[in-house]
Amino acid sequence: MLIEMMQSKIHRVTVTEANLNYIGSITIDTALLKAAGIMEGQRVFIVNNNNGERLDTYVIAGEEGSGVICLNGAAARKAQPGDIIIIMTYAQMTPEEAKTFKPTVIFPDTATNRL
Repeated sequence: MLIEMMQSKIHRVTVTEANLNYIGSITIDTALLKAAGIMEGQRVFIVNNNNGERLDTYVIAGEEGSGVICLNGAAARKAQPGDIIIIMTYAQMTPEEAKTFKPTVIFPDTATNRL
């Protein structure tokens, strides 16, 4: 049996853009992706602290050091620029693996979305 455990979290970043006319996904500053151990194309779960919305989508790598957090496509309806969100990934593992697994959690500056 496998269970899902939180693998990584980008805790409290500020949405910089919402692009309704893009195909879909979330664009995240590559520096944040590297620090959190999140890969381009990976599934992420997003919680909007401002309005309680929750969604899942996939990651597009944004310009490194730009601070970009852009919800694209239908996800753009779930947050507005200035909203604070939390981005999480999960991994499947055995209960034995889960006992010793430690997720990666980063805490960027919400004013700049930089570490």
